[in-house]
Amino acid sequence: MIELLTPEEMAECDRLTITAGTPGISLMEKAGRAVADAVARHPLDTRVVVVAGPGNNGGDGFIAARVLAECGYSVRVLLLGDVAALRGDAAEAARLWARPVEPAAPEGFMSAGVIVDALFGAGLNRTVEGAARAIIEAMNASGAPIVAVDLPSGINGASGAVMGAAVRARESVTFFRRKAGHVLLPGRLHAGQVRVADIGIADSVLEKVRPQTFANGPALWSSAFPIPALDGHKYSRGHAVVVSGDMSFTGAARLAARGALRAGAGLVTLASPRTALPVNAAASLAVMVRAADGPDELRKLLEDKRLNAVALGPGLGVGADTTALVETALDGERALVLDADALTSFAEKPAALFAAIAAQTRPVVLTPHTGEFSRLFNEVVQDTDRSSKLSMARAAAKVSGAVVLVKGPDTVIAAPEGRATINENAPPWLATAGAGDVLAGMIAGLLAQHMPAFEAACAAAWLHGEAGNEAGPGLISEDLPEALPAVYRRVFEQLES
Repeated sequence: MIELLTPEEMAECDRLTITAGTPGISLMEKAGRAVADAVARHPLDTRVVVVAGPGNNGGDGFIAARVLAECGYSVRVLLLGDVAALRGDAAEAARLWARPVEPAAPEGFMSAGVIVDALFGAGLNRTVEGAARAIIEAMNASGAPIVAVDLPSGINGASGAVMGAAVRARESVTFFRRKAGHVLLPGRLHAGQVRVADIGIADSVLEKVRPQTFANGPALWSSAFPIPALDGHKYSRGHAVVVSGDMSFTGAARLAARGALRAGAGLVTLASPRTALPVNAAASLAVMVRAADGPDELRKLLEDKRLNAVALGPGLGVGADTTALVETALDGERALVLDADALTSFAEKPAALFAAIAAQTRPVVLTPHTGEFSRLFNEVVQDTDRSSKLSMARAAAKVSGAVVLVKGPDTVIAAPEGRATINENAPPWLATAGAGDVLAGMIAGLLAQHMPAFEAACAAAWLHGEAGNEAGPGLISEDLPEALPAVYRRVFEQLES
């Protein structure tokens, strides 16, 4: 289940299911039972406190409370609001509880063995204040494990942002599909282990809802992934070029070149200033080295149509010289990855970069970290929700005309037409110098093999995360390309099975 839904899309899935003949209370009953099943992993003598809110999330909580009480658990229900104010299915769920309901108050959690957070769920779109905030803070301070219904209260379901205050759950039980807020930070840190429950919504409703956000993984891009053919050769697997900086800054480009080669490009060339030729040549074996001083010599090198993908930015330096190299690389029929200094060099004139990309007929991928993103896209996203990495990436992709990969522990990849993925397999030890250079090279290596830009960026981000997991704690960026063969072996076995 790779689809990630917004709260609005989930509401539409509910509506379509109800319209097709499934009563809303039936969906709520199954949701509440799924929550009760999660709580029932605790011993029968565990004291359960259910915190119910005024909407359908609270209704799920009432049903979970009833089911747990019927199983023999000691259950108390605390309600934020008045029972008489409940409406629709939530009111029916409260009626079926048919037991005392206490006003929600911070002191209500002192004896709790486990807490069910059914306060707000994924639909929250306002800052949590007053009594609700005090209750959330009391839940967190109680020390009891918390099971969140749908999404921890206080987390925005679309962006993963904390809306003033948010529950820190040990696990979350969500329904039909995960929400983007389960995967984006900081929501992922608050959600704990996420379980997806089947509550009777058919997969076919997605054909009408048509979600555009996905969890990154092979199911998303495997059909476009390049698998070497038995009758193939190095030239059929593409030729990637990585442009190197001066002698003191060659390491980043060499990391990118190694990443491109390990990602499967048949050939990789380092386009090197002459002053850096001895260093690049001495440190490279399978990667070729060619002299290319300035934009004119780079243009001449790229006249060879077999050189079909270029990566620029790692260790290139910030300034007019890099700007000229980027403009040269954009003026031609080849795929392009722009990273690091290639992006920062356009910070004062992003429109010029976007115009050059618009004139390009081949794919372009931009790979900023959050600082580079701000420098390049600050004006572009000023009317976009700044708390939403997903919304900002989409806005940047749309205005730039490029696939935009915003790096981080929750890397987001967005395409100009609106598709987006969130990567979630990156280990914490991947945050090390040079890791991003390897990623840029991997994207170029996949582009050289004619993988579409969006799919190439998604695949590279996932493979990069898997390589980090394969290398393990203590990894340095040089380890990442060397971990890729084991990762590729598993991917190929999966795709060929």
